[in-house]
Amino acid sequence: MNLYGIKAIYLFEMARTWRTLMQSIASPVLSTSLYFIVFGSAIGSRMANIDGVSYGAFIVPGLIMLSILTESISNASFGIYMPKFTGTIYELLSAPISAVETVIGYVGAAATKSVIIGTIILITARLFVDFSIEHPFWMIAFLVLTSVTFSLFGFIIGIWADSFQKLQVVPLMIVTPLAFLGGSFYSINMLPPFWQTVALFNPVVYLVSGFRWSFFGVADVGVGISLTMTLIFMLICLAAVWWIFRTGYKIKA
Repeated sequence: MNLYGIKAIYLFEMARTWRTLMQSIASPVLSTSLYFIVFGSAIGSRMANIDGVSYGAFIVPGLIMLSILTESISNASFGIYMPKFTGTIYELLSAPISAVETVIGYVGAAATKSVIIGTIILITARLFVDFSIEHPFWMIAFLVLTSVTFSLFGFIIGIWADSFQKLQVVPLMIVTPLAFLGGSFYSINMLPPFWQTVALFNPVVYLVSGFRWSFFGVADVGVGISLTMTLIFMLICLAAVWWIFRTGYKIKA
């Protein structure tokens, strides 16, 4: 294992974050804070409790998960796309570093950024609403697992994209709608039976449900199912990344 190579990629990507601190950290935290002000404080105080949890607290896990999904994909896709765009990807391919080490460096940096953002948002949420975390270990586990999984997904998007426009298509047109419809702001049990069944085909439902369970001990689906679905999606992403490096798809061509 070329630890120096992994460290070099990881530190380079993290340095880019500190150079663009307003865009990388401050912007998503500010946007999520506005959600807390509007939905948590203003509207939440006038809404009934959901499963015994105040509405302001109920949306905290969903908003954190929404930020993690978008930021993980954005950071990982942009990180690997820029070497392709500038042509420095060939220097990376000719360097004595394997595909596994390359993925660990890029995905590790993107996941770290997402965990940092999620932690800051969690701390910020305490300024607006009062909540507790019943299962802190599982909260951290879901936070890290989701960050890594969607950073892998973002890495795949960065390889697939051949323009800056394509980098934004999947996060804006697919992931964000799925996140909003995945129970971030409500429980799917509040939906009619037919739409509850439809919602179960949304993978984000399992992520939000499992993460919310770690906070309040309530969930739309079983926590075991949530964890299993997340791991399955991670394995699918790992298989896709393996195939990309095995075939050289949009890397060596």
